[in-house]
Amino acid sequence: MANHHGTAAVQPLTLAWVSRHLEAGERVVGAEALHGGITAEMRRLTVGTRDGGTRDLVLRTLVNAQHAKDWLNREASALTLLTGTGVPAPGLLAVDPTATHCERPSLLMTQLAGLTVLDDGGLETRVPVLARQLVAIHALRPAERPPEYVARTTADTVVVPKGADTAVWAAAIDVMRKPAPSYEGRFLHRDFHPGNVLFGDALSPGAAGVRITGVVDWAQTSWGPADIDVAHCSTNLVLLHGPAWGLRFAEAYEEAGGALAATASERLYWRVRDGLALSEEVRLVSRPWRAAGRTELTARAVEERLDAYVAALMDALG
Repeated sequence: MANHHGTAAVQPLTLAWVSRHLEAGERVVGAEALHGGITAEMRRLTVGTRDGGTRDLVLRTLVNAQHAKDWLNREASALTLLTGTGVPAPGLLAVDPTATHCERPSLLMTQLAGLTVLDDGGLETRVPVLARQLVAIHALRPAERPPEYVARTTADTVVVPKGADTAVWAAAIDVMRKPAPSYEGRFLHRDFHPGNVLFGDALSPGAAGVRITGVVDWAQTSWGPADIDVAHCSTNLVLLHGPAWGLRFAEAYEEAGGALAATASERLYWRVRDGLALSEEVRLVSRPWRAAGRTELTARAVEERLDAYVAALMDALG
């Protein structure tokens, strides 16, 4: 098997497992590491077909064995559910959530066309497209609901950025201490943000040239409030592009027909909760973005953006 990247080699047991799920006469002829993952190693596998051509698959190998079984089972269930729904997601080929056959827990899926787009250019067009896609995801009504969402942080584990207004952050943390508002449950991606969305013809001028060709990483699919998915995408947009875009995304979601919590205090709860959750891992989140070319997104830069966003939320909704 050719190895197109120094860290991309597939381990023997995993390669044998993948090979058993290929069509007759096919074999893996190449592997290339894909960048952007934090909790998993991602590889593009080039498969030689019987007619002499090739096709590409994606292999996800979980790094954190603690959550591997849950995450891979959720992703497998989500990919099965999403088939034929119109939401562009990979097709499931095989899953080994307990590493029964592979060296580590793994999932094999089809590769989708398109690219992630993390640049500032064209945001005015892409943000409404992202919002419409999230509305479509939330509109799904599966016969079997995924597990209920789990909060990702507590008031006691928030990391206040250096130089932040401690009074503002203390007030935000107090918001988190309140009971979660009641909500109407929705099917959640739970990690929806630009890094998990693929665009086709993303650089074409005008709205007609911007379309989503894929939504990936369904490992944390949950059932819960639409606000928490909106909040998560908003926070990521803040870190990537600045506080104004986090505020704009919630507006775009409603413009696309999505429904958020009825009161300002309820909306503040969900958006503060996600923003403060990312305070614990903001340095880690920005690492793959720098590897993808956004070198200006240093740990300090994204901390400052998060600080400004929390202050803006407390001013606008507090």
